[in-house]
Amino acid sequence: MALNHGLRSCASRLLVSVDSSLAKSAERGFHSTGAKRMGGHGHDEPAYMHSKHMYNLDQMKNQKLTMSLGVLTAFSIGVGVPIYAVIFQQKKASG
Repeated sequence: MALNHGLRSCASRLLVSVDSSLAKSAERGFHSTGAKRMGGHGHDEPAYMHSKHMYNLDQMKNQKLTMSLGVLTAFSIGVGVPIYAVIFQQKKASG
C-alpha cells in the first residue's frame, strides 16, 4: 500500500512539473515580420522592364489564333466544369 501511494505521489509530482514547464514555455501573442516596402514608384525596375509593351494586343504575334484559342478555352472551362459537376453529383447521389 505504501509503495503504491509513493508511486502515485511521484507520478503526480512528475506530471505537475511537466505541466508547469510546458506552461512557462508557451507564449501567446502575435509576431510577424514587417511589410516589405517597395522602393521608388511602387515597382521593381528590372522586373518591369518590358511592362509598357506587355498588353499591346494589337501587336501580338498570331493574334487571331491566340485570342481565338484563349476565348474558346475560357468558354469551354466555363461550360464544361458545371456540366461535369452536375453529372458527378448525380452519379454520387444515385450510387
